[in-house]
Amino acid sequence: MRAIELSYKENQPILDLTKDAALPERTSNQLLIKVEAAAINRTDLVAIDTGKLPKGNTILGVEVSGTVVESDSDVFPCGSRVMGLVNGGGYAEYAVMSLGNAMLLSDQLTFVEGAAIPEVFLTAYQTLFWLGELGPNQSVLIHAGASGVGSAAIQLVKQLTSAKIFVTAGSSDKLELCRSLGADVVINYHDEDFSKRVLTETTGQGVDVILDFIGASYWEQNLASIAYDGRLILIGILGGTNIKELNLMDLLEKRIAIKGTLLTPRSDSYKAKLTKEFSDKTTSLFETGYLKPVVDTVFSLEDVENAHQYMRSNKNKGKIILKIND
Repeated sequence: MRAIELSYKENQPILDLTKDAALPERTSNQLLIKVEAAAINRTDLVAIDTGKLPKGNTILGVEVSGTVVESDSDVFPCGSRVMGLVNGGGYAEYAVMSLGNAMLLSDQLTFVEGAAIPEVFLTAYQTLFWLGELGPNQSVLIHAGASGVGSAAIQLVKQLTSAKIFVTAGSSDKLELCRSLGADVVINYHDEDFSKRVLTETTGQGVDVILDFIGASYWEQNLASIAYDGRLILIGILGGTNIKELNLMDLLEKRIAIKGTLLTPRSDSYKAKLTKEFSDKTTSLFETGYLKPVVDTVFSLEDVENAHQYMRSNKNKGKIILKIND
């Protein structure tokens, strides 16, 4: 099969398109999927940069959509259109998917749209509700609001709660996208200190939950923005990993909970539980268009290097997709 395989030469990563990669072998609790589309994620870039591959798989890609071609399942028989998480192997014509990670792809959605859902929407759901414990009348600050996870998080908050939504982004077109998805307050972090705007809009109280992709460079503003008993959920470290001065008393005084998470390394049982709850609550919303994946650009499998460079540039609004089969 055709696939993009990662290797290293003198510590330099090499992505090779091969036409004779081995077909993955499924177990009884897995589906074999003919992949139509796969999404690019920052976890792929981290794997390239660090060599820490998902389950040691030299074929990258953690979310796909496609058609079931081998199955023992009555829920997902052969011919079913599905989407879901995979433990690597997504940048290929065929991939195996654990049954618990599979979701039926409705006829209202294309395969490209299906590939844009699993990782970002599951991450957003997990961080908002399992880790962030966002309540119906609370408030949330979503950084990188026009990113894949950010755009998913805005929609989930809008459709599943009555919480007030604050977002940050770095351009007017990204902020407009956030507003169109349901954000209540949009903040260009280039133009203003987001913590001052948050405190003004909340009459000094701050927000209950923060979803942060940035890390160290946002620490002080996040601390100023968060309410007493607030929850700061760290999803990424685009702004660095080391905080030069950290006063633990600030955390104690505000009773702040800080949680860090990565979805890809989680166990299949954890992902299956998350997938089921998410699917139960959102399937009808996708079918009726109240939830929708945001797709920025579609690249061919052969153009994977440019797709990665585009993600590294931080120019995308929503998901970057690889089209596996024309």
